[in-house]
Amino acid sequence: MSQGLRFKSAVDVFEALPAAHDDISAEPTDAPPVEYLRTLVASATPEDAITFCAYMLGRREAVWWGHQCLNAVPETLDQNDQDLLGLAEDWVRDPEEERRNAALEAGMAARMKTPGAWVALGAGWSGGSMTPPDSAPVPPPPHLTAKAINAAVLSVLARVPLANRASTLKSFVDMGIQLYEAQ
Repeated sequence: MSQGLRFKSAVDVFEALPAAHDDISAEPTDAPPVEYLRTLVASATPEDAITFCAYMLGRREAVWWGHQCLNAVPETLDQNDQDLLGLAEDWVRDPEEERRNAALEAGMAARMKTPGAWVALGAGWSGGSMTPPDSAPVPPPPHLTAKAINAAVLSVLARVPLANRASTLKSFVDMGIQLYEAQ
């Protein structure tokens, strides 16, 4: 994965990916991203922390984070989710265009956009083209991976029993912080 922290402040994240303003209710601050993230976890809308995490991570790291979050609650996933996660994992481990296309095609073909489908789409929208290989290339907007991973993690979090939801959300954010600090 890449080296060096991507952003010096939460404002930097919002400036680099303006779509974050549509998805996060909290206003950005000059706080470092991890400090801002911890503030979001303790806020009235801790789900903003999940969303911010998806935006602050690099695309490959975000896909891996989504994969790891889903795998942390395997009881919420069916075999289709597991299969789609496998395609995303293949791409994270070996980010070749063929693997990205396989994840994109499977995510798009999924009849229901389940958490696993969103992670596969996150991998598929990480670069390259959103169109089939035999079509004119259309690069994905830079925020699509974050949106897909956010959808994946929030939708799997909604499947966690209410009594465990806050602790699961915090563990997901902690995983994101570890990945961010390792970038």
